[in-house]
Amino acid sequence: MEIMETSTFTESIPSNIEELKKMARNKNNADIRIKAVEELGKWKCRQAIDVLWHLMINDLVYEVQHAAFLKLQAFGEDVKLPKKKKGCLIKGINKKIEKLLKGMPENSSYTAFCEQFENKEPEAFDVYKHDKKSKFDEWLKNVIKSKPQEYSNKIVSWDN
Repeated sequence: MEIMETSTFTESIPSNIEELKKMARNKNNADIRIKAVEELGKWKCRQAIDVLWHLMINDLVYEVQHAAFLKLQAFGEDVKLPKKKKGCLIKGINKKIEKLLKGMPENSSYTAFCEQFENKEPEAFDVYKHDKKSKFDEWLKNVIKSKPQEYSNKIVSWDN
């Protein structure tokens, strides 16, 4: 049973509602979406509720879903917290990582690969970074090492 969040909110539309909606749509940065949830939770209006419902149901980062759930619950909405997804969070993530490895120059560093991953697949990077938290590097290194040697051997420096 989830403990209901106690918070105060104003029953009106915030003057920056369009900016908050834009923040909530930022698929490349869950921290920005969480900030949007926190701010939207201060304003009980149809627009805020709709955005929070959308995030709770559709966001790929569980932290965002949970934060939206708590705000909707505080508004008195009849909500059920979605189950945390397990396993593959982004369809085809292994192929995406392999494709990135193929494009890496020989003698690359792990840091350079991470930068490439974040630049080329920002949504996937963000989802896994939030899901794996402190185990992100361990997970990603294992995925890289599981790829064919012709690709995984391109990473020669496993710095963090």
